[in-house]
Amino acid sequence: MSCKISFPNTDHAAVTIADHTPLADTLTVQNSPILFGCRTGICGTCLVTVTGDVPPPRPEEQELLEVLAPDCPNARLACQLDITHDLKICPYGSPDNPPNSV
Repeated sequence: MSCKISFPNTDHAAVTIADHTPLADTLTVQNSPILFGCRTGICGTCLVTVTGDVPPPRPEEQELLEVLAPDCPNARLACQLDITHDLKICPYGSPDNPPNSV
């Protein structure tokens, strides 16, 4: 099965990826608004807000999210997402997605 990843309110085209494909692998070669740093979930560079069905964060990711985005329940690290459904993703803190938006 494939999943569509879209970037609302941007000029960036949506991308289609296979289930369970790491976003960092695909979005790095595509023109996307999401930046990646360490790709292991410790730097926070890929902090985003997600609209769609994703599994809950693992304890390590949740710990960092509580520091970086304590008031945003939709915040996630893009490098840690296990994609199985279509998603809308915005960089955390972007003009169309202020830090405390839900």
